[in-house]
Parts: sequence; structure tokens; C-alpha cells
Amino acid sequence: MLTGKQKRFLRSKAHHLNPIFQVGKGGVNENMVKQISDALEARELMKISVLQNCEEDRDTVAEQLSKGARAELVQVIGNTIVLYKESRENKTIVLP
Repeated sequence: MLTGKQKRFLRSKAHHLNPIFQVGKGGVNENMVKQISDALEARELMKISVLQNCEEDRDTVAEQLSKGARAELVQVIGNTIVLYKESRENKTIVLP
């Protein structure tokens, strides 16, 4: 579980990132969760965009992705979700 200070730090780091994945009409599926989990292992911090044609609520999508990828939900702002997961092998972000 992240503290408020850690979330604020991660939000500042994520500000300059572009969304890598998009959740669309199909919603969240196992293949997407696996790809996001693999990408988080490589990057640790990422943005995911929820498209307007997505049938599920953005908060539901954020919860499903964070649970499926075993990642921490940093922020949901607008239609953008920010996830963080500490990498086992290439740890680059040092939390305060």
C-alpha cells in the first residue's frame, strides 16, 4: 500500500508519460492484463487510457487492472489511469 507522499511522488513522475494501453469497447480481458503486467515489470510506472466507447466505468476498469496485474493504483484522472508496480529485476524508481 502506497502512502500519500509516495502517490504524490509517482503522480509527478507520471505527468510526462503518454498512455501506452487503451481500454476500448471490449473492456478488460486476461490477455490485456498479462500484457500490462509485463509492461509494468519493464517500466514500473505507466498510464492507461480508457476510451469513450468502453462500456465499463473507468473506476471499475482501474480496479480490475490493478487487481489483475497486482499493481498499485496511483490515480484515476479523467479517462486516464496511472498504475505502479515495483520491478523485481530492473528497479529504477526509488520511493520516498
